[in-house]
Amino acid sequence: MDVDAYRAVHEDEWQRLRRLVRTRHLSGAEVDELVVLYQRTATHLSSLRSAQSEPVLLDELSTLLARARARLTGGRPSTWSAVTRFAVRGFPAAVWRAGGWSLAAAAFTLALATLAGVWIAGNPAAQASVFGSDADVRRLVEQDFANYYSEYASASFAGRVWTNNAWVAATCVALGVTGVFVVFALAQNALNVGLQAGLLIDNGRGEVFFGLILPHGLLELTAVFVAAGAGMKLFWAWVAPGPRSRAQSLAREGRAMVGTALGLVVVLFVSGLIEGFVTPSSLPTWARVGIGALALLAFLAYVVLLGRPAARAGETGDVEARAAGDVAPVRG
Repeated sequence: MDVDAYRAVHEDEWQRLRRLVRTRHLSGAEVDELVVLYQRTATHLSSLRSAQSEPVLLDELSTLLARARARLTGGRPSTWSAVTRFAVRGFPAAVWRAGGWSLAAAAFTLALATLAGVWIAGNPAAQASVFGSDADVRRLVEQDFANYYSEYASASFAGRVWTNNAWVAATCVALGVTGVFVVFALAQNALNVGLQAGLLIDNGRGEVFFGLILPHGLLELTAVFVAAGAGMKLFWAWVAPGPRSRAQSLAREGRAMVGTALGLVVVLFVSGLIEGFVTPSSLPTWARVGIGALALLAFLAYVVLLGRPAARAGETGDVEARAAGDVAPVRG
């Protein structure tokens, strides 16, 4: 085969195929032309290979066909594209959709913590039953509570706190379908915080308590409430699936809630950094609390500004339809 003559005859078709591949928006006629030229070029490549043509031309046509095939069939979105979509739309929309449940979790926690604090304050018998002897109470109030935040190196402490809180959040989401574990976890956390708050306030150390809890606790507790809300939303998807079957409803909400757990890992990482480096720092109390408040406001603004419009546009935090699999159509 005369390769130069063969190339001269078909070069215009190959160049046209290249232009079509590079064109961002194709009309219907251009798509049809792209298909025809792709098929012809594939035939040309087959003929040249049979004739053991020059490798450079074979590689050139192989690359052109690969690009044309990708243009025709479409490619899967890149990993970074999927991560960006999740961060900008999926995660904030899922948090927004679980907002009612999260607010209920916050109200339940704050109410129970307040009751526990009121019960323990001014009640020496209760303090002895929970915290031990007078010496144990004094040691907790005067030393142990504050020393907890400076006992380990900042980086190590931040890592320990982050992994523990991320595990708690993931467990709340994963076991939320039971409807029981989330309530138990919230109650346990509320009692722990409320009892310590009541004890320190009763002993004139309320400033120390809030000065050490609020910097990281504002964002950390918000993340816990979101995780609890996601878990309860998953439970409700099982109780009241609507027009879908319970399996379909659980699958849909489960995928979205697992995404929520993954997003909260990042939120709790920020909270862990604050607890490891800001809470035990020598900054004045107002500065440490201010940093925590700014972190919380930034997260709330992120959810409201991105999550609300995404949720209203139909975003649920679920994976794309082609990755979710086929389901039977439902009414409503």
